[in-house]
Amino acid sequence: MFAREWKTKCPKQQQEAFIRYLYQTGVEDAIATVGFKGVQILVRDQGASSEITLITYWNSLEAIKKFAGEDIGIARLYPEDYKYDLEPDNFVRHYKVIENQWL
Repeated sequence: MFAREWKTKCPKQQQEAFIRYLYQTGVEDAIATVGFKGVQILVRDQGASSEITLITYWNSLEAIKKFAGEDIGIARLYPEDYKYDLEPDNFVRHYKVIENQWL
């Protein structure tokens, strides 16, 4: 299994609206992709802004390519992201998941 991590910052007042939008775009698109295993959205307070981390889980790197395109290191951004005054990472990180346990 592989994890794909993407981060962005947005103004705190845009946080809730952006997370709703994130569900409607990136999360829904990931869910619809064969090989998708799960998702986490993490939020970290940074004063006037929020750092939002999206971690998606996949069966394989090939599954990630179905979602992200051939260059899986490039972030998949959406046309209306600009409405939320984001400071998005343009690149993502991938990790091989060695252990994953939930109690």
